[in-house]
Amino acid sequence: MSCPFAKTQRSAPQRTPKRVSFERPPVYAVIDEAPICHVGFTMPNGQPFVIPTIHARKEDTLYFHGSTQSRLLQAIASGDPICCTFTFLDGIVAARSAMHHSMNYRSVVAFGSGYLLTDEALRQEAFRLTVEKLIPGRWENCRQPNDAESKATAIAALKIEEATLKVRTGPPNDIASDLEGPYWAGVIPTLTHYGPPEPAVSQELPAHISELVS
Repeated sequence: MSCPFAKTQRSAPQRTPKRVSFERPPVYAVIDEAPICHVGFTMPNGQPFVIPTIHARKEDTLYFHGSTQSRLLQAIASGDPICCTFTFLDGIVAARSAMHHSMNYRSVVAFGSGYLLTDEALRQEAFRLTVEKLIPGRWENCRQPNDAESKATAIAALKIEEATLKVRTGPPNDIASDLEGPYWAGVIPTLTHYGPPEPAVSQELPAHISELVS
């Protein structure tokens, strides 16, 4: 788990290699922080799809859950190649020239193939990880899935075989002849945060919710 992901023709970006990392810790950090991922797959008839979904990770395996009739879950379970992406927009980069406008970002592209979980203990653990990914501490503060809910839920696991992290930080890369120009340049940071909780019950706000939004 400590060795980098392999650099392959499939996983290596074509441009700006200085922004690229194959190291597992920063790759996993983006995956774990991302609230959703986009999963790309191709149906047997050749129709491509990219579907946003929630996810959880344990070591080098991603977990997804949904309806047993889910096209996404069926595609992952097929064992066919899957591509997952995770992206953060950290800032808008306003350059002096139109050409050099950009974004500061963190983005992971991961490749792998998957299967359905059938062992009930593993399914429950993946279910728990997914809920905890959404709200840490929530699993012990909500009702556990009953038999009917478990039977209606498919859980797929996807082994990450290759993954690449690409990051841009810093100011605009204007050319020298534009530096003394009259136009403003800089970075406009973008932030993601939780708003005040909107209770559906009259109970006091639990600690694990307060900690999430504080």
